[in-house]
Amino acid sequence: MNKNYPIYQTTFIDDMRSLVEEAAQNFPDSIAISYKDKPSDKTVQKVTFTQWRDDVRHLGTALIANGLREENIAIVGENSYGWCCAFFAVMAIGSVTVPVDKELPIEDIDGIITTTGCKAVIYGRTAESKVKELLQKGGLTSAKLLVAIDSAPSIDKDTLGKKELTTIAALETQGEERYKGGDNAYYDYKIDVTKLASIVFTSGTTGKGKGVMLSQANICLDMTLGMYNFDITRKTLHVLPPHHTFGSTVNYVGHLSQGCEVYISSGLKYVSDEIREQQPTHLILVPAFLEVMNRKIWTTARKTGKEGLLKVMMKVSDALRKVGIDLRKKLFGSVLAAFGGKLELVICGGAKLDEEIIKTFDSLGITILNGYGITECAPLISANRNKYRKPGSVGTPILACRVKIDNPDENGEGEICVKGPNVMLGYYNNPEATAEVFDKEGFFHTGDYGKLDEEGWIYITGRKKNLIILSNGKNVYPEEIEAELQKVEGVSEVVVYAGESRVQKDKITIVAEIFPDADFLADKGITDAQRYFEDQIKVVNAKMPSYKAVKRVKLREVEFKKNTSRKITRFSIDKTID
Repeated sequence: MNKNYPIYQTTFIDDMRSLVEEAAQNFPDSIAISYKDKPSDKTVQKVTFTQWRDDVRHLGTALIANGLREENIAIVGENSYGWCCAFFAVMAIGSVTVPVDKELPIEDIDGIITTTGCKAVIYGRTAESKVKELLQKGGLTSAKLLVAIDSAPSIDKDTLGKKELTTIAALETQGEERYKGGDNAYYDYKIDVTKLASIVFTSGTTGKGKGVMLSQANICLDMTLGMYNFDITRKTLHVLPPHHTFGSTVNYVGHLSQGCEVYISSGLKYVSDEIREQQPTHLILVPAFLEVMNRKIWTTARKTGKEGLLKVMMKVSDALRKVGIDLRKKLFGSVLAAFGGKLELVICGGAKLDEEIIKTFDSLGITILNGYGITECAPLISANRNKYRKPGSVGTPILACRVKIDNPDENGEGEICVKGPNVMLGYYNNPEATAEVFDKEGFFHTGDYGKLDEEGWIYITGRKKNLIILSNGKNVYPEEIEAELQKVEGVSEVVVYAGESRVQKDKITIVAEIFPDADFLADKGITDAQRYFEDQIKVVNAKMPSYKAVKRVKLREVEFKKNTSRKITRFSIDKTID
């Protein structure tokens, strides 16, 4: 723990085009992006920073030649090298990216693309069927050009109408020919970093999302100022959806600007094998991934009869570290091998993370830096640092980012508000919603409740929209109770909410809905899960004020519905209790 160690060296990012150019100059022959064409492939494709620069430049040159300068362009599909090139090329020519979640219903995809007036749609293979269906139904009316990220699009010409169809590869070839022939349009353009550069639709775990408008200054400064606080390692594995800012800004903008290799995952079901095979030295994750990783550690230990031994070894190791002896790599080599054997660091954000998980990984030899971000802030607001962390906190604000607590209560808790160069321009075509979240001083109201300590560290209590207000006026933050219940063995997932009675409309009942860990229950021989969890929750209730006590335990047979960021969509939960 060191309060005063200096900020790390980082590369200042002016705009997306200069980021790509400077990375190629600084790390010309280093690997920028690696990936597999197919998950079953043995060969890993590796792209140097020089090649990546050329591909982005040639794609950008071709997009300009097709009349797409300063236009809105949608990118929809799975994470891929083509997705990455499109993201940078679009902004490098002064156009606006509209990243779209490929998992959305086709009506929502069409709504986002049409509402934002996208003149082109760049799509991956997993989105092709939806693109086809929309064309057949007369959708995508604003688009003039369709660009397949994969090399063999299979859309019939009959459904295209007056739209043109091409591929990323064809555009890059076209752009390369034009550039070598003297077309310098890609460089002969001054980028206005304050203008709209990306419209990112929020994940909407509590309802429909809004279009967050970000400039290149928002994105680039967020990563420049944020990266001063991190000492990232040389290789990461990109597992998050790219259409969210955590996936695009942090994983791509932040890492590529620093010369870090980004291996693009082939999908969620391949992540465990990829981590072992690719041996990343750090990861960028949301809590759901770490919760699964933590569960696997203890499930494996339990099934091999080594759970007790592992706990003892961790205590012994922690004690030795206090006197300067660190034997974690030797003691826990078999555990760390499941994560490739080289994993040193995990930067985690997007939701609250159980402190016990942080302690577990630290005891094993993997540092977890918990942070805080929101799409409207491009997204990073704060983070713990490599050598200075506070339990329960999401860290200190990044440089130039001011944080205040609005209307704090007697405990200093209130709504977290942010002001800085990373804060959005506003919500797309929604001035009313924009006005609602900015106060007279220009602070953005995040909708998150929390507090600041005397040193300015942020502690998050919960979401404003999830807040339970009891008849006696007491406030209950579901996330606080969930954090305690997550510690109960056998809890795989849990959501706490105010149960809605059909009979007594005004009666509020605090409900804990649990998706059990079936393996744990089976290993322990627990046959009456309802009684087991009710008994465990009585223990938890005894540690909390009576008004926060869980009154009803509800078990579910399937995991909670989630969005592509692996956040539980609370609005989809049936909260009726009788």
